[in-house]
Amino acid sequence: MKRTKTRTLVEGALMIAIAIVLSYLKLFDLPQGGSITLEMIPLVVMGLRNGPKWGCFTGFVHGLIQMIIGFNNVLYCNTLAAQIGCILLDYLLAFTVLGLASLVSKRFGEQKLAGVVVGSVAVGLLRFACSFLSGWLLWGSYAWEGWSPALYSLAYNGSYMVPDMIILAVAAALLYKVAPKLFEEP
Repeated sequence: MKRTKTRTLVEGALMIAIAIVLSYLKLFDLPQGGSITLEMIPLVVMGLRNGPKWGCFTGFVHGLIQMIIGFNNVLYCNTLAAQIGCILLDYLLAFTVLGLASLVSKRFGEQKLAGVVVGSVAVGLLRFACSFLSGWLLWGSYAWEGWSPALYSLAYNGSYMVPDMIILAVAAALLYKVAPKLFEEP
């Protein structure tokens, strides 16, 4: 059965809803933003199932919603340029890149489990890059005494993004083992 755009949009909306709910179930929450959650999982699954176009669109919409929910974070930025950087790096790009997982996973051909795991880690690293750049360029004034903004950003963002990526990779592998059809293209 061929999928319609409407059905794919509904699937994307469901994945966004699940991701929003999972974003509130925090395993660990840092004082200046950032937390360990399971919210990346449905967004990555959407990208793996439906390709980069639909995956990135779903991640982008999720990022918009998260930005609206957490808009106070943007207001901590002192300049308009910093606010725009925050919107792009902390919300829009950070979640949009999660939809690119299929670009990596397809390179593994018949080794689908490896593709799912490596694709998940790759987009987790892209999201980490967005967080690192944001922390270094925009939030460097929060650096701990004696720490450079870059090293501070690496440590601060790594403290929640590395566990997040590990959880994402393990969850994606377990989901693939339990329900491989979930990862099949429609």
